[in-house]
Amino acid sequence: MISPDNPFAVPSELPYELPPFDRISEEHYRPAFEAGLAEHTTEIERIAGEQAEPTFDNTIAALERAGALLDRVSGTFFNLVGSDATEEIQAIQAELAPRLAAHSDAIHLDPRLFARIDALHRRRGELGLAPEELRLLERRHTDFRRAGAGLPDAEQEKLRALNEQLSSLQTRFAQNLLRDTNELAVVLDDAAELAGLDEGAVAAAASVAAERGLDGKYVLTLTLPTAQAALESLENRAVRERVFTASVSRGNRDNEFDNKAVVTEIVRLRAERAALLGYPNHASYVIEDETAKTLDAASGLLERLAPAAVANANVEAAELQRHLEADVPGATLQAWDWAFYAEKVRRERYDVDTAALRPYFELDRVLQDGVFFAANRLYGLTFTERHDLPKYRDEVRIFEVFDADGSGLGLFLMDYYARDSKRGGAWMNNFVDQSRLLGKRTVVVNVLNVSKPPAGEPTLLSLDQVRTSFHEFGHALHSLLSGVEFPAFSGTNVPRDFVEYPSQVNEMWLMWPEVLANYAKHHVTGEPLPAAQVAKLKDAEQYGEGFATTEYLAAALLDLAWHRIGPGDRVDDVQRFETEALEKAGVALASIPPRYRTTYFNHVFASGYSAGYYSYIWSEVLDADTVQWFTENSGLKRENGDHFRSTLLGRGGSVDPMAAFEAFRGRAPEIEPLLTRRGLGNG
Repeated sequence: MISPDNPFAVPSELPYELPPFDRISEEHYRPAFEAGLAEHTTEIERIAGEQAEPTFDNTIAALERAGALLDRVSGTFFNLVGSDATEEIQAIQAELAPRLAAHSDAIHLDPRLFARIDALHRRRGELGLAPEELRLLERRHTDFRRAGAGLPDAEQEKLRALNEQLSSLQTRFAQNLLRDTNELAVVLDDAAELAGLDEGAVAAAASVAAERGLDGKYVLTLTLPTAQAALESLENRAVRERVFTASVSRGNRDNEFDNKAVVTEIVRLRAERAALLGYPNHASYVIEDETAKTLDAASGLLERLAPAAVANANVEAAELQRHLEADVPGATLQAWDWAFYAEKVRRERYDVDTAALRPYFELDRVLQDGVFFAANRLYGLTFTERHDLPKYRDEVRIFEVFDADGSGLGLFLMDYYARDSKRGGAWMNNFVDQSRLLGKRTVVVNVLNVSKPPAGEPTLLSLDQVRTSFHEFGHALHSLLSGVEFPAFSGTNVPRDFVEYPSQVNEMWLMWPEVLANYAKHHVTGEPLPAAQVAKLKDAEQYGEGFATTEYLAAALLDLAWHRIGPGDRVDDVQRFETEALEKAGVALASIPPRYRTTYFNHVFASGYSAGYYSYIWSEVLDADTVQWFTENSGLKRENGDHFRSTLLGRGGSVDPMAAFEAFRGRAPEIEPLLTRRGLGNG
């Protein structure tokens, strides 16, 4: 029994069941998880042991209703694991990971439960189910089959052991990465070493140093990808090299946070599990359940794009080499030079200085007058900040979201500032999933890693951070606009290679004239971003696509290379494997390392993107085609947003994703808009 004083004991009474953060402390998690696991086990036993013949309601819907307490504590805890991980939270996570994996296996490998689902599945055509009910039955049958239901007992035991080991290793990878990233932050003694950075960035570096007890020094923290934003501006080549070297060293220093052995063990166990389930490798297992369906389809897209991307990158590299030699005669272009000289070329050729754009991108104005403004024009949404609701950190902001008819859709939390307890990168997650069955609306959070300015100073974003804000809010919209019956299909509960599609579409509004004019205003003078500057930004849009596409493809191809490994294969040297994989794929450019190298590739070794990093470009085929549709249909119009919402965004996973796309677009997707966008011609 859980103490009635535990905040997780009963559903939150706050609006939309927002977790009562002001009442939650670390001591509440373990007992809540213990009680939640016990309660869910009892509920599953009741469903599996039901004497009555299986029906949709007493089996499939019952599974959807089960686990309320476990869902409440998990929804809060695992959000904070990513955004505010104390040592105690990390310790709890390490303890819980194998137990939760075992709990999932206990459900999916229960022969009585699978027998009930299988019996319903065999008779699915006779049950008179509504379309969403039928899809849920099919989804559950697939989930159980792919989880090993039906395997002989001995093989199920092996599977359980593999899943527990993997859950622990994936947790260790993430925790190693967080700690090594914090330890590798670059400490500088003299502000002169930061020459090229704007005043806000220098002040932020001083502020981070002060928070770490390094008064008088400057600290450049690392973001998740290989490329670090400061490399665009830092004039000191030696400092650029230090920052780059720190970035690519993460998880690969033969210290206590080294991830090489963790990676090889994760890969080995995933391959072994795939073989147990009847697949040649982990990638084939994963992709079968995505919209790509086959490894050949996913890898074929990447391989089709790679030669043109590399050719473009080589042209860009030759130009950057000339600029470097003008500054440093005899020098050879290195990875830490690329962003700096690319920015120089952008300024010279297009007269675009991205650092000079920051004063026009003040955070609150970007959010309220850009991100929210576009959502209002497209979907009729309005946003009211709630200062009366508890937060897990003071800098988090909470907005109540209302539909066009004034009804409440849910809560949107924004957590934008970097801190040592937050993993790098940017993401969206739910605290509460929408479901008509459970009477729930969405509570969603967007998390970024923007350097916090000194007190009283404005938060000025880079153009990339503005794009990320629109992107992550695209995910939030997918959840907020969800209108499904079952939580299993809520919002972003769609195939991994489809989930990025709506968020990538939402990026288009960043440069849409009506939206840009509304938010891109100087934070001091209020003057709009000059029209001439906007025109130059548009002219420069395709510059650097060789680098961007090659950097991405290298990471996606590296992911598939690791997960093509079969159960009998052995990797003794992580670095050599990575080098050979990139060379074989034709994307091994010394000056363009992968967006993520193996030992800090959190997406695929700790999060849910294993054998799925290809999904960004796969989704971009749909995204580019959709942007073309919006452009052809006058863009930012309510009827366009309503069409996108009714056919696709609001459906979540309740319909086949490609069928949803065709319902929206009126035809199957075409790749030509993507090739044009990326400057890849027709091949």
